[in-house]
Amino acid sequence: MAYKNLQHFIEELEKIGELKRIKTLVSAHLEITEITDRISKQNGPALLFENVEGSDYPVLMNAFGSEKRMAMSLGVKHLDEIADRITDYLDLKQYMSFLGAVKSLPKLAPLTAVIPRKVKVAECQEVVEDANLDELPILTCWPQDGGPYMTLPLVITKDPETGQQNMGMYRLQKYDKNTTGMHWHLHKDGKMIYEKHREMGIQRMPVSVAFGCDPATTYAATAPLPKMIDEMLFSGFLRKKPLRIVKSITNDIYVPANAEFVLEGYVDLDERRLEGPFGDHTGYYSLADEYPVFHVEKVTRRKNPVYPATIVGKPPMEDCYMAKATERIFLPLMRLFVPEIIDMNLPLEGVFHNCAIVSIEKKYPKHAHKIMHALWGLGQMMYTKMIIVVDHTVDVQDVSTVMWKVFNNIDPKRDLVISDGPLDALDHSSPTAFHGSRLGIDATKKTLSEGHPREWPDDIMMDEEIVDQVTKRWAEYGLDQ
Repeated sequence: MAYKNLQHFIEELEKIGELKRIKTLVSAHLEITEITDRISKQNGPALLFENVEGSDYPVLMNAFGSEKRMAMSLGVKHLDEIADRITDYLDLKQYMSFLGAVKSLPKLAPLTAVIPRKVKVAECQEVVEDANLDELPILTCWPQDGGPYMTLPLVITKDPETGQQNMGMYRLQKYDKNTTGMHWHLHKDGKMIYEKHREMGIQRMPVSVAFGCDPATTYAATAPLPKMIDEMLFSGFLRKKPLRIVKSITNDIYVPANAEFVLEGYVDLDERRLEGPFGDHTGYYSLADEYPVFHVEKVTRRKNPVYPATIVGKPPMEDCYMAKATERIFLPLMRLFVPEIIDMNLPLEGVFHNCAIVSIEKKYPKHAHKIMHALWGLGQMMYTKMIIVVDHTVDVQDVSTVMWKVFNNIDPKRDLVISDGPLDALDHSSPTAFHGSRLGIDATKKTLSEGHPREWPDDIMMDEEIVDQVTKRWAEYGLDQ
């Protein structure tokens, strides 16, 4: 299902009992975080806070906070359905002949049908106001945070040379009623567009920030897409329906027409201000540092909007389910470059970029080492602090079994790989910012050709006939009573 907008998604969540309305007066200062954190840890429902101190707008929390809601937000029952669609499009064998190309045309046609559609009238511009961020129910999430933060913004920028837009999710710390921090990291596309403005001598960089789009568009802003793929186009692919976009009132940036709020303004390239600390998805506070300042000139919105937000902290939290969506959806793209990968798991405790577990069908000596280095060379996988490689017979989603293999299968001198390279800006453990060491663990079965002269023992497994026999006779044993 392609949701028309965020409020359509809210209606559908409520129909199936996945939304709880809270009418009690609550504070955006810490209280909403504590309530939401407890519900998130219980795998509870989405929350709609209808009565927030100091604001006329309700706050939606935890909307993506379960596997069921994450899949529902993207219009599928299981996230692997999207991966299967991508795999189907990437099956190059069907294009290897003229006949194959002709047969594939009906399959490729939907791709042209999801290109964003420009409109002149949009619900996100029903009301146009001068900037006053004091009216928004912006959350102060954790006690040591540097201030209130907008935590679910779709930050839209435009390459001044190519005209291509980028949409990313970068937190915004509110400084006052019309300025925020702009927290784009060194390796992010938004930061690169910022630097291109500097190189071209453009003093003011236009920025528009959308809040509360349909859920597929919000997710698309977090997706690790190649630079040539527009996030709004990817939203259309996920929705199986084009995203409607409209030009901002004060600049040439196009924004999702179905957004609840849009902030329009600019970043002055000569201005920086202290941003942070912030209680981050690592479960620790990211440190304060100097970042650009976003000046908000206009706020456009629907007549009766909902303000969406999220909180991050010690996992599991809502963002973990968004990361799981990325794991499943982008596995086919990773296989284009590393086809040996059978499956991958980004465990919640690894907070996206600190751990990846992959299984492979091992073909030659040190194959696992080749996989580690190949993954570190793929886009945002360069941040992965630890890569664990296991044999194809191991279910990577079963972390207990993976750890059994790690604890029993490795010789530290032979099977641990330490590689220097880039690290996420939020990594606090490295003595240097933005780079440090990464660990690869080869937990596969070792062979003589890898310098292991001893016989490798088999896993203990029961005879299948006995397993079937016991299963059939289980009721006779009386053990279920």
